[in-house]
Amino acid sequence: MSATRLIALILATLASGLTAGVFYAYATSVMPALARTDDRAMIDVMQKINVVIISPWFMLGFLGTVGFTALAAALHLGRDQRTTLVLIGIALVLNVIAFAVTSGLNVPLNDQLAAAGDPAAIADLAKVRADFESSWVSWNLVRAVLHTLAFIVLGAALFVGGIQQGRSEQHAGRAAVVQSGFPQAGPHYGVPQSGWQR
Repeated sequence: MSATRLIALILATLASGLTAGVFYAYATSVMPALARTDDRAMIDVMQKINVVIISPWFMLGFLGTVGFTALAAALHLGRDQRTTLVLIGIALVLNVIAFAVTSGLNVPLNDQLAAAGDPAAIADLAKVRADFESSWVSWNLVRAVLHTLAFIVLGAALFVGGIQQGRSEQHAGRAAVVQSGFPQAGPHYGVPQSGWQR
């Protein structure tokens, strides 16, 4: 595995893991905590979270789940990397689906919550919360699972790629020894052959 391939695969794995971690944190701590607050507090906090999370650090990881994985797939095209490519392809599909869930379901719910305006001026806080919370929590769990699966598969791709690289280097080393004329251990190397040896 070349350095470029390795870096792209590491970046894809890292982006998937970090993004899965963010959504996992939502599922296991943020949303359960907000579920215990009143309607106004829940809406106010989520509106603020949805603003501050749009930062370069989050977007790099979030967009990188698809971008870096697609790059890693493109760099691993070829027969010699087929197994690794298949794994990266599976991870790419998982990340694309998760990206679509976020973009097509969670983000519109965030926009809907933002459009409700200042919580202090919302007439029916309970309805605004009900229209947002349950669906958002469910889809967040889906995307967290998908990104986590992608992270696991990319980790497997790194492992398989490392094994393939080790085998390639071992094969190249043996070939170099043969070409150099130095004897190798084994029944067919370094043993003088004569007419009576069969």
